[in-house]
Amino acid sequence: MKKTVYTIATIFLISGWMLTGCNSSSEKVDSAKEKVEKANENLNEANTQYEEDYANYKKETSDKIAANEQSVVDFKARIEHEKAEAKAEYNKKINALEQKNTDMKKKLDDYKADGKDHWESFKTEFNHDMDELGKAFKDLSVDNVKK
Repeated sequence: MKKTVYTIATIFLISGWMLTGCNSSSEKVDSAKEKVEKANENLNEANTQYEEDYANYKKETSDKIAANEQSVVDFKARIEHEKAEAKAEYNKKINALEQKNTDMKKKLDDYKADGKDHWESFKTEFNHDMDELGKAFKDLSVDNVKK
């Protein structure tokens, strides 16, 4: 008797589990569509954020590059009255910095979107290079003031 009670109880439990666990195919399709729509919304939002981040970063960096170019112009005007030997030395340093500045501008313009991870590593490396270039410009003007 106990065996039949356990068997019947087991059959009811399994039947109940199967009936509540099974979705109709239309419910499954609807659920899948909702998940796809949500994933697309998340992807669109991430792409929008990436594009905004890239545009803002490009503008900020372009401003820094323009400031470097202005520093070159200002520095050339300040060394105009230096001795020819010192002037030649400064011009050599300025030309090297101008070339680096131009290279940085080209590197930024040539960047192609390769995903968020690549963007983050590019941005980190580019920031480091821009900081080094900025320090070089500052060092050049400090060097001029000392002499």
